[in-house]
Amino acid sequence: MNGEIRIVFAEDHPFFRDGLRTTLGAEDGFRLVGEAVDGAGALALVQSLEPEVAILDIGLPVMNAVAVVRRIREQRLPVEVVFLTIHDEEEVFDEALELGVRGYLLKDCTSSELVRCVRAVASGQHYTTPPMTSYLVGKMQRMQRFAEKVPGLSLLTPHERAILRRIAQDKTSKEIAGEMGIAPKTVDAHRTNICSKLKIHGKHVLSRFALRHRSDI
Repeated sequence: MNGEIRIVFAEDHPFFRDGLRTTLGAEDGFRLVGEAVDGAGALALVQSLEPEVAILDIGLPVMNAVAVVRRIREQRLPVEVVFLTIHDEEEVFDEALELGVRGYLLKDCTSSELVRCVRAVASGQHYTTPPMTSYLVGKMQRMQRFAEKVPGLSLLTPHERAILRRIAQDKTSKEIAGEMGIAPKTVDAHRTNICSKLKIHGKHVLSRFALRHRSDI
């Protein structure tokens, strides 16, 4: 990518926020244009400043990073996203991939890793922290093999895939609705659509399917 990379970031912990500000502000070719302490603020920055890259702590208050990216995708905002987390949360990583998040870093990454990640995603490449690489390769291989057996999986929207994964965690419609910021009736409607696309029907059949194939979806 040519020219300056304009960046916003959102982090609610002062220690990590100071570190991000220092690292990003010192790098040639980076311009830090805004910072936020919660997800709502991050979304507002992306909407108003139109940066090339947004760096988001996964566990942001008010609106978590997944919800922020979902809104970014709904509004078709042209920004690449990097997720930061303390833990290698594989289930969140799955959802990040489906939402088109290109960068995923643990918070104990080095400054040089952060810089490489920002440059990579700004140029349209993926960058994941090394502990996630093996998981990513294995996950993609399992998903591909399972999708060949169940073609209907490819018809699911990112929203439906996110709900299916939560069903696989044995969560109720009310719990899923609370996590995703939607109504329980909306979750139930998505359940119906998922069953239709997967061609499975009957009470509790979707839950049994999801639990049985949790590692493949």
